[in-house]
Order: sequence, then structure tokens, then C-alpha cells
Amino acid sequence: MNIIVKTDKTGIPAADIEALRPDAGMALDRLWSGNEPMTGWVTLPVNRNQEELQRIQEIADIIKDEAELLVVIGIGGSYMGAKAAIEALPKVGPGIEVRFLGNNLCTDYYWETMQEIKEKNTILCVISKSGNTMEVRTAFEVVKPLMVEKYGSVEEASKRILAITDEETGTLRSEVAEYGYSSLVVPGNVGGRYSIGTPVGLLPMAVSGIDIMEFLDGAAECANDPGWDHDLADYAIARHLLEKQGKEVEVFGLCHSRLFYLGEWMKQLFGESEGKEGKGLMPTSLTYSTDLHSMGQYLQEGRQTFMETLMIVDEPSVSIEIPGGPQKGKTVADINEAMIGGVVSAHRQAGIPIAEVHIPKLDTRNFGQLIYFLETTCAITAMLNGVDPFNQPGVEAYKREMHRLLD
Repeated sequence: MNIIVKTDKTGIPAADIEALRPDAGMALDRLWSGNEPMTGWVTLPVNRNQEELQRIQEIADIIKDEAELLVVIGIGGSYMGAKAAIEALPKVGPGIEVRFLGNNLCTDYYWETMQEIKEKNTILCVISKSGNTMEVRTAFEVVKPLMVEKYGSVEEASKRILAITDEETGTLRSEVAEYGYSSLVVPGNVGGRYSIGTPVGLLPMAVSGIDIMEFLDGAAECANDPGWDHDLADYAIARHLLEKQGKEVEVFGLCHSRLFYLGEWMKQLFGESEGKEGKGLMPTSLTYSTDLHSMGQYLQEGRQTFMETLMIVDEPSVSIEIPGGPQKGKTVADINEAMIGGVVSAHRQAGIPIAEVHIPKLDTRNFGQLIYFLETTCAITAMLNGVDPFNQPGVEAYKREMHRLLD
């Protein structure tokens, strides 16, 4: 695997990490056993359904040929992984604009998206296992009539709607049968925040021009890496031990601007998976060096209740030399590297435990490795903490109250 993870600056003794490797190994065995619910994502990059992947690519090609805009209606894992990939990765083939709706309830954002639908040749992709999630249902009910008006009839609009939903049950599956929408399946044994390697993430990625096979190849390289039997789980162990020491927050320091939505995806992945029974590090993300000029003050001198994980892209895709001034002859990447070194030095002096995740280059294969590594790390840490990584009972609380207020 190309991703390199360093835990030597966390302050956790190497012997303490090594002592927990057998426990991490048992957690990994549980993930791969096939006996744990909602672990279908673990083997997806390795044991691929080639027929399904071919269909995903064929549908993506049709969408690119027939439309200027794909509007993906989904929330949480039904949009965040694809959004992170689309924002981060270069497009190697032809693609069209992908816009996301249903991930918030902002009227102005709805209006902007509706204007785009009116102006551009559009296809809708609605993603939900049940079809009843309030944000998704609201967005779908708002834009369906717009599509009917634009294309002249329910029948014509239905030809331009794709549903990614449960294979057998749910409101969306019923609508697929009634209106003849094209459809793909959300696997029943994969939770939303782990679903980027399923049609949920792959279809929007393919439409945008990302090579999804290259992404899966990277994920498979991580899944098959023998390091899982040695030190690849050390980051999960270090996170677990730092929480045991009293750390409450994990700051993901994103040292590349295109990783912003990866940070948003990580907040859901780690927050929903680990934040249970009074346990778990609260995940948050900052973009460096932008946020060093605001939150940098708190990181340096605020309450030291956090650890920091730096997400570092080692090799830029282009080189830009500075033509004048005191840094003449250096590149922008040189300045960025010095910034990262300054962060590590200053924050270590402040007593902040630091882990480093190095991505050699921000390309599709490495991104696939990174996603799989983070998913597995998160699941192992949750298991070490003694909580279920794959449920989210707390999420239902606001939904109950929202329905009560609407009723």
C-alpha cells in the first residue's frame, strides 16, 4: 500500500501499541469473518460483482451522453463519499456536472438547484434505502413536478430518474415498480457511511469522470496489504489509547484544499461509528494553512483535550515556482512543506499528540487506498472501544422530534 501512517509523534510508547496488536487483529478477523452484520463493504473491493460494475458504468455513460447535469438526492452516506471523491480527484474521462440535493433543508440552495434543473438537461438520481428519509423525500417531492413540467409528462420524466435503493422493500422500490425508474441496489449489509464502494458512491463518481475501477483497485490493495497483520492497525490502536488517556477530540488537519469534503466524510464516518455509550473521539476537520490563521490560536494555547491527525499529500500534481521576493526560486509546495513542518514542531511543543497520514499523490488509486484504510481504522477503533461501529441509534432522536413537530 502506498499510504504511509506515522504514530511516533502521538506520545504513545511503541510497546503499548504493539501490546494491543493482537486485539486489533481479532477485530479485523471479525470484520472479515462474514458473521458480523453490516460488514459487506469489507470484501467488496476484492470480491467484485463484475456484472454490477459493468451496469454502473453503462448507466453512467448513458447519463453523460444524454444530460448536462446529474442531481443526486441523498444525505449522509448517500452523498458524502461521492462528494468527497468528486472534489478530490482528477477526472480522467469525459464527465458532466454532479450537483447534490437533499443533504440540507436550505430553501435558497433548493432554489438554486431548481434553476439549474430548468436551464440544463437533467437526470435525477435519488439514493435512500427506505425512501422515507425526511430530507431526501422532501427534495424528491419538490423536484419531481419540475421534471414533469420540463419534459412534458410523468412518463418522460420517469425515464430520467434513477433510484439507488433497497433491493426488495421501501417506498422507492415501490416507485421503481410503479413508474419504471432505472434502479441500482444499496446492499443490505452495507451501512451508508461505508457505502462509497457500492453504487451509492460509484455511480456519481463515474458520471463525473472518475475511473471507478482504479478506485476499487486502490481499495483492494489496502484490503490485501499484509501490514494489517503487523503495523497497519497501529493508528486505530493509538486513537483508542489516546482516548483512554482522556483525549476527547480528534482534529483532522487537511493539508490540501481538495480534501475539504474528505474531512466532512470523515466526520460522519468516525462520529456515527464511534460516538456511543459516552465513548469516542469527537471528529472535526480544519484546512491548513487557512484555518491556522483562526483556529491555530486555539490549537496552540486552548484546552488540550484533543489529538491531531495530519492528512498530507506529499507530491503536488504540478510545480509552481515563486519568481520573486524573499522566497524566490522555491516552489509553492516547498512553502506548504515548511508550513506542515512548522505545525508539527509548534503543536508538539504545545503537547498535542500528532499522527500523520501521508498520501504520496492525490490520484484515484491512492484515494481508494485511503478510503478503505480510514473505514477499517474506524471499525477497529470502535471495536477496541467496545461499541458497535455500524449502528447509529442516536441519529433517530432528532428524526422523532422533527416528525412530532411536523405532525
